[in-house]
Amino acid sequence: MSHGINLRAVPYDHPDAVKLNDQVQLEYQERYDGEGDVTFLDPAMFARPNGLYLLAYDAAGAPVASGGWRGQEQNDEGYSDGDAELKRMYVIPEARGLGLARRILAALEEDARAAGRVRMVLETGDQQPEAIALYLSAGYSLSAKFGHYRFHDSSRCMTKPLAPDVA
Repeated sequence: MSHGINLRAVPYDHPDAVKLNDQVQLEYQERYDGEGDVTFLDPAMFARPNGLYLLAYDAAGAPVASGGWRGQEQNDEGYSDGDAELKRMYVIPEARGLGLARRILAALEEDARAAGRVRMVLETGDQQPEAIALYLSAGYSLSAKFGHYRFHDSSRCMTKPLAPDVA
């Protein structure tokens, strides 16, 4: 049950965001033998209208999940104009199975679509099968690789068109 959970837009360098980011990096290091995600991220990348960073807080006011999107345009890392890149999707172990990742994902997709982005893109890895399963079930498909880890064997890239809402 995710009642009592509220989503709040925060800057990427908000202390609660930093705290969860430190936790996700530790998890990456465990799953990928010592390397966290070294993709450079600047708080400005998630500033509206070119991005959004969300934290989910539980009823006690503790941060339990995060996720953000940042705008990308065509470049030599394999992105296309109008892309919104999903970053830092993370749910603390104690809050998994409550549908929080799906809720954050839907909110980020809606926000990116409203900002005029045409495609959501993400990069995950083969040691995160539950993430891959979530994205497949949410309409993402595996794609050509892009981004910082595009030459890594363990990298898995996925995309989903963000069609405008048809009322």
